Amino acid sequence: MLSLSAKIRKEEKPSVLRSKGLLPAVLYGPKIKNFSLQIDEKEFEKIFKEAGESSLIKLKVDENEFLILIHDFQKDPLKGNFIHIDFYQPALDEETEATVPLEFIGEAPAVKELAGTLVKNIKELEVKALPQNLPHDIKVNVESLKTFEDSITVKDLKIPEGVKISKEPEEVIALVTPPEKVEEELEKPVEEKVEEVEKVGEKEKEEKKEEEGKEEIRSEK
Repeated sequence: MLSLSAKIRKEEKPSVLRSKGLLPAVLYGPKIKNFSLQIDEKEFEKIFKEAGESSLIKLKVDENEFLILIHDFQKDPLKGNFIHIDFYQPALDEETEATVPLEFIGEAPAVKELAGTLVKNIKELEVKALPQNLPHDIKVNVESLKTFEDSITVKDLKIPEGVKISKEPEEVIALVTPPEKVEEELEKPVEEKVEEVEKVGEKEKEEKKEEEGKEEIRSEK
């Protein structure tokens, strides 16, 4: 299990902590009191890449240890770096909900041999399980997509024992679309523009004929 160290937060402003390479954080749960913490930014980034939001982490706070989930976080909208973290200690004997990413593996024959395009309709799933049973990710092997009629649905996924998924079994996770469909979508705006140009050209011709007719009438007078 991954471990992360934290300290009880001192009375410092969040901006002061961040200037020192530290992140403000909170720890809470149904069976513990709330703690205001500070953690090393670089250490957290490394742990988050490995654990995500669905893996239990051992959080060491001074002499105490807590099994927690990274429940929520905030990022700077401009820089994209973490600015605040929420840690949650769930009850280990009660199911909890988490968002688990899908990891697409393998190569679809319909892409490799038929020049199709892999379409990923769903990239993460909401799951429910005991905290210790929450998966880090769920693998999706796309090698079963051999034709454009094939698809991978929720019911085709290999879900770990004790994990429940809220999605309908028939919902499509991934499929491969034929190349002509992509080409049609790309060509569609061009065709519409050509039609618009043709309409403008026809209108200009009609206006020109009308003007020429008026000139002939004037010359006759």
